[in-house]
Amino acid sequence: MKGSKGRGKAILLGLAVFVLDFVSKLWTHAYIPPMNSETLWYPYGGIGVFENFYGIEFSISHAVNYGAAWSLFSEHQDYLMVFRILFVAAITVYALFLNKNRRWDMPLALVVSGAISNIVDYFIYGHVVDMFHFVFWSYDYPVFNVADSAICIGILWLFLLSFCNDKKKKKQRA
Repeated sequence: MKGSKGRGKAILLGLAVFVLDFVSKLWTHAYIPPMNSETLWYPYGGIGVFENFYGIEFSISHAVNYGAAWSLFSEHQDYLMVFRILFVAAITVYALFLNKNRRWDMPLALVVSGAISNIVDYFIYGHVVDMFHFVFWSYDYPVFNVADSAICIGILWLFLLSFCNDKKKKKQRA
């Protein structure tokens, strides 16, 4: 019974990420003009949140991404979509039917909900909508969204759980 309660929390987390991502993209698409090579980024476009906070700048901008992270594979958008759908299906099957470690439910929910959110973008807008734009000490970090953040946090969380499990197994063997 305890496992199903944890899974329910994971599903709620996934739904919350999906809704937050969907609403933030809807707002960005409706109220901030897309940036391109002819329009400049903040401070001339987008909404500045903070500037030069210990060398860091942050703005909400509207970027269009036809590929994966850093616009990789943007020229192969259809293949990328097939891969994304197969990836989400495989991870979902694993999470629901094969995963025996309930500690993995929450991070898997983050990864799956983030991936589904970016798939939905493709069908609504024809591309992924990105909006969070950071500049770290003059390095212009690629623009990203809530779904991208959820995927990264989920993968990092899974990595940390795997690392902790490996340490426990080594300790038990010793």
